[in-house]
Amino acid sequence: MPLPQPTPDARAVITGASSGIGERLAHELAQRGHSLMLVARRVDKLETLAEQLQTEHGVTVDLRPCDLTDREARATLREELANQTVSVLCNNAGFATFGKLWKSDPERERQEVELNVAAVQDLTMAVLPGMVSRGAGAVLIVGSTAGIQPLPGAATYSATKAFANTFSEAIHSELQGTGVTCTLLAPGPVHTEFMQAANVPKAEHQVPGWAWLTADQVARSAVAGLENGQRTVVPGALAKLFLHSGRHTPRSLLLPLVRRTLNRIG
Repeated sequence: MPLPQPTPDARAVITGASSGIGERLAHELAQRGHSLMLVARRVDKLETLAEQLQTEHGVTVDLRPCDLTDREARATLREELANQTVSVLCNNAGFATFGKLWKSDPERERQEVELNVAAVQDLTMAVLPGMVSRGAGAVLIVGSTAGIQPLPGAATYSATKAFANTFSEAIHSELQGTGVTCTLLAPGPVHTEFMQAANVPKAEHQVPGWAWLTADQVARSAVAGLENGQRTVVPGALAKLFLHSGRHTPRSLLLPLVRRTLNRIG
C-alpha cells in the first residue's frame, strides 16, 4: 500500500492545517492511526484541532505554528523535517489573489509565490531523501484545475498552481520503483475559507451550487488517492470539466471567457 503504515515515531505533516481541506486531511489521516504534525499560522485553531484529534483518535499531534511565506521561518521547519521521520507530507497551504496584476499589491503577490511555489518545493525536497532511503512515503501536493490554463484576473495564482501541477506529476514519475509516491490533488470549487481570504465572496453566487464540493469530500478523495498511489486526483464533475477544457480549448476562445468570468466575481 503506497500510504505507509503508521508508526509511533513517524509523522504525517500537513500544511495549512487550521481549516478547510487541511483540517479534513488531518481527520482522515488520524482516523487511520497516523500521528501528525500540523503546520499553520493560527495557533488557536491548531490547538483546538489537536485536542479534538487526540480525543477522537488517540494519536500524537505536534503543532508547528509557522508563516510559510517567511523564508527564515520556513528554513527552520525545513531543517526539522529533514531530520525527522516523515511518512506523509501534505502540501496543502496556499492562497489566491484576484484582479489585474498592475493594480495588485506586490508584497501580497510575492507572498503568494513563496507559499504556493517555494514552500512546496522546499518542504518536498526536505522529506524526499529520507522517504526514499526508507523505501516508504507519500507526498500530496494540492494543485488546482486553475493551473491547467492561464487565468487573466488571477495571473499569479494560475501560474503558481501550474507549477504545483507539473512539479507533482514529474516527481510521481521520478519516484517509480522507490516505494515512495507523489499525488497531485486538483480540485475545483470547494466550500472553504479560500474565497473569503481571496476577497472574492461573489464567487459563491457565480458557480452553481451542484458544482461545489465540501472539504470533507475532497480530503477523502485525496487520501484514497494516496492509498492507491495515484498520480492525480481530480474530485468532482466540474473539476474534470475544467481539466478537459483547460487543456483542449483554443486559447483564443478560452482566455476571453475566463477574463469575463473572473471580472464578474472580482
